[in-house]
Amino acid sequence: MKVAVVGATGMVGQVMLKILEERNFPVTELIPVASEKSVGKTIHYKGMEYPVVTMQAAIEMNPHIALFSAGGTTSLEYAPQFAAVGTTVIDNSSAWRMVADKKLVVPEINAHLLTKEDRIIANPNCSTIQLVMVLHPLNLKYDLKRVVVSTYQSVTGTGKNAVDQLNAEIGGDDSVAKVYPYQIFKNALPQCDVFADDDYTKEEIKLMTEPKKIMDDDTFNLTATAVRVPVQGGHSESVNIEFENDFNLDEVRKILSETPGVVVMDDVKNKIYPMPLYSEGKDEVFVGRIRRDTSQPKTLNMWIVADNLRKGAATNAVQIAEYLVENKLV
Repeated sequence: MKVAVVGATGMVGQVMLKILEERNFPVTELIPVASEKSVGKTIHYKGMEYPVVTMQAAIEMNPHIALFSAGGTTSLEYAPQFAAVGTTVIDNSSAWRMVADKKLVVPEINAHLLTKEDRIIANPNCSTIQLVMVLHPLNLKYDLKRVVVSTYQSVTGTGKNAVDQLNAEIGGDDSVAKVYPYQIFKNALPQCDVFADDDYTKEEIKLMTEPKKIMDDDTFNLTATAVRVPVQGGHSESVNIEFENDFNLDEVRKILSETPGVVVMDDVKNKIYPMPLYSEGKDEVFVGRIRRDTSQPKTLNMWIVADNLRKGAATNAVQIAEYLVENKLV
């Protein structure tokens, strides 16, 4: 099993390597891929060193699976080239997510749709993944009508330079290049990604479109506001869900607690609820503050937290790869 990790020196690429090792994925040959400036560096994996190679060299090595985390432009150019030599690409960028003939996969929800013919598989947006992990089982039971989500997103979602900016500002260092248009320390920026013509950011648009594709359901409405906060590791979401059918709170908690990959932390009397500090380094999606919306019927409020670099990116991609291997689709 030859596995290429494209963007191996980046933040998500490094987590992908860590998770491949943690989960003992059956890698017989690792192919770390990065930009020209990183060629010659080495990647440590399971006690061995592997040289970083160029994209073209990796394609010529015919990997079985390529885990991509190198940005949309790179993916649009190179994912088809990997696919052309028989490699199955699992792409973490937004490039292929809403392309009609490409699957957008969260394994717990829709991996069963995958076939050997799927050579480019899209990994959803980090905020989307933790959201649908909770929405999907509730939709099956109560039928979604409308969802309002407000996110509180970690700087790790932007990358290493954003983490550097936050840490520099904490230390009072103004010399580090700014990734954000404003200071992030002691601040909250109501802008994740760039603005579209309708004044929503691309991050908000992802949250409003991707869940419908993943769950194969466009009968409900969804709106979003995405906010960047000075947190390093873990996205949080305040979610208001209106259903077509009424619900019982105990039943909601039971459904979620029985959902693989979801952990209910909902004991407010003992101040137990999800926090990004708790989720960092974990693969589960945590949900709490589950309560009825008293302002209108059939509506639920909750708080969802997950490590955006793990289940929100790298872990989900590796889980897709695991499904492909287990079902002999590669």
